[in-house]
Amino acid sequence: MARTSQAKTAASEPHAADSHDLIRVHGARENNLKDVSIEIPKRRLTVFTGVSGSGKSSLVFDTIAAESKRLINETYSSFVQGFMPSMARPEVDVLDGLTTAITVDQQRMGADPRSTVGTATDAHAMLRILYSRLAEPHIGPPSAYSFNVASVSASGGMTVDRGAEKTKTEKVTFNRTGGMCTGCEGRGTVTDIDLAQLYDDTKSLNEDPFTIPTYTGGGWVVRVITESGFFDPDKPIRKYTKKERHDFLYREPTKVKINGINLTYEGLIPKLQKSMLSKDKESMQPHIRAFVERAVTFTTCPECDGTRLSEGARSSKIKGKSIADLSAMEIRDLAQWIRGLAEPSVAPLLTALQQNLDSFVDIGLGYLALDRAAGTLSGGEAQRVKMIRHLGSSLTDVTYVFDEPTAGLHPHDIQRMNDLLLQLRDKGNTVLVVEHKPEVIAIADHVVDLGPGAGSAGGSVCFEGTVEGLKAGDTITGRHLDDRASVKAEVREADGALEIRGATANNLRNVDVDIPLGVLCVITGVAGSGKSSLVHGSVPVDAGVVSVDQSPIRGSRRSNPATYTGLLEPIRKAFAKANGVKPALFSANSEGACPTCNGAGVVYTDLGMMAGTATTCEDCEGKRFEASVLEYRLGGRDISEVLQMSVAEAEEFFGAGEAKTPAAHRVLERLVDVGLGYLTIGQPLTTLSGGERQRLKLATHMGDKGGVYVLDEPTTGLHLADVEQLLGLLDRLVDSGKSVIVIEHHQAVMAHADWIVDLGPGAGHDGGKVVFEGTPADLVAARSTLTGEHLAEYVGA
Repeated sequence: MARTSQAKTAASEPHAADSHDLIRVHGARENNLKDVSIEIPKRRLTVFTGVSGSGKSSLVFDTIAAESKRLINETYSSFVQGFMPSMARPEVDVLDGLTTAITVDQQRMGADPRSTVGTATDAHAMLRILYSRLAEPHIGPPSAYSFNVASVSASGGMTVDRGAEKTKTEKVTFNRTGGMCTGCEGRGTVTDIDLAQLYDDTKSLNEDPFTIPTYTGGGWVVRVITESGFFDPDKPIRKYTKKERHDFLYREPTKVKINGINLTYEGLIPKLQKSMLSKDKESMQPHIRAFVERAVTFTTCPECDGTRLSEGARSSKIKGKSIADLSAMEIRDLAQWIRGLAEPSVAPLLTALQQNLDSFVDIGLGYLALDRAAGTLSGGEAQRVKMIRHLGSSLTDVTYVFDEPTAGLHPHDIQRMNDLLLQLRDKGNTVLVVEHKPEVIAIADHVVDLGPGAGSAGGSVCFEGTVEGLKAGDTITGRHLDDRASVKAEVREADGALEIRGATANNLRNVDVDIPLGVLCVITGVAGSGKSSLVHGSVPVDAGVVSVDQSPIRGSRRSNPATYTGLLEPIRKAFAKANGVKPALFSANSEGACPTCNGAGVVYTDLGMMAGTATTCEDCEGKRFEASVLEYRLGGRDISEVLQMSVAEAEEFFGAGEAKTPAAHRVLERLVDVGLGYLTIGQPLTTLSGGERQRLKLATHMGDKGGVYVLDEPTTGLHLADVEQLLGLLDRLVDSGKSVIVIEHHQAVMAHADWIVDLGPGAGHDGGKVVFEGTPADLVAARSTLTGEHLAEYVGA
């Protein structure tokens, strides 16, 4: 009897293992966090919110997720750790109760031309196996259907040692069947170089014929060509013989001697391909990028018709369809086609492929095709493609960390994303979401609001608790949570129109539309309805159009807002003029750099397999400049003190008095206009949040000369309070005589528009048509489209 009661007592007492139901963070100081201490419930959905730059990503990604990954990496052997990226421990006193963290961020997928939606999600790998088993005629193993594998054949003699000085030479042949198209090497496109953009063929080499950046007369690049001895330097290029022309354009690398120095001469085309065309366009300097866009055209490969595959791979079919045909189908149609295959011999493979394709449809990406280049996906699409591998996962008790999963989603699609987040939570996982959208905040079990401001004015926890508590609390997020915009009573009149006729890019169906000029025009529609195709594919990109897309800012830890926006140039010149010295002295990447840390301000110590450390440079004390440079002053400040100023402080400093510099002041004004007055102008770009980078890019492009501004989802990464500021900026642009075209899902931007063009009705082949043109008031009144319904609900109509 006593034993039974003991058993009952033991059963009623909670198990020690069940007490670990919190993730505890104490004293977090990463980036701008100010000794943050919070407790996050496990197996719940927690949303982190707050204005852009308040420290959300610093807490969730750079502290919790980073420490989880670091601890997992430490479980590997020292040998394996040597091949892994080393990670330093985040600036935090205590991190307790961590589980394995899987981060799904908005980083674009690799822009490698051979990377597609299919290769990024294993769907293409499964299709290749399917074809190697069932397709007729049979052409080989799965690699025979891969556009990343080239066909190779080789033969030769192999010496076999049979011992006791007996050797025998055997003939060996080796064959590997790949599916790569030889014409485009699996890229689907071939490059064609316009020679007229490289040089003026009426001139001779001595007359400086080149129009390529850095190919200036007298420089070594040109001297190697002129003095190579292969050409008469006074003969016009158009009069070259066939051999001279071949040597000029295509000659293989050849050693030549010029003024007693051994140099290598190479034809102009291969030299350009190595030096410029092989680089990512986004990382190029603006003038070089402009040259590449002018001189190089990308055309569909004539051999494979853009499928990337060899003739053999295209001829091998299942039920009359090649693997190229299936890859070009929309995923929802492909899923339907796979359902019709009843082949018991590959039943497990078909089940796995079916689940993979259904996940695309569930997540709202059924309109994509497997052959879609990964680099062309938007940030929101890339994030959802990464989610696919986690949806069917058997793992539980994992911490999933999402960075604005609703980015790029129409209000209609947000509900579907919410269901997926809840589905992950209900499997027993901890879900942490950085998000601004009220629709996502509403489903949270727990909310953490950071702020109150951005940058140095943020980094504190303003609220922690339930959604109801947040609404009742007096924080910026709480006050704006129930914000509803009202439709404009009066809209501006257009002073012209941008006529688009017969647009057929991607899924557009012969669209004819007039986009009004001189007003704020919003292009909207569900994800995949054809908005970007209409604007980026049909609006002429000429000198009058300034396009600000979602491509990320690239920059090292040496890059900062001053270098990115071009602000540093007038500052350096002002310092040089005031002190009678060279401008190069005031660049931390040039002559004025501290020799110990090479202008980085910190000294990086690589500790092999252990985490590298960064320590403040002892010689310059983190100021990045030589001591002699810091003696030069402008308006009583040295260059390092100026780079430590906030944008707002610097705007005042360069706006009047001894330091008055109009060129610098103009750039700073634009930064204040986009709401970045709190940023330090010398702050590394690597420390900026996604929303801050988007607005920094917008501020930079606002200086471009143009009458039409095209903005692609400028509210990405913006808090509800920041959206108001953005709308004010768009109004100022229109009132100054500009035309603003915005691709946007945010209802507040739609309500603020003068004109709306709504595409749809669905995504992919269900979209591509203009379903509404008119004012926001007309759209709300009609409620004829999905956008109209959601906008009417938002404005309370």
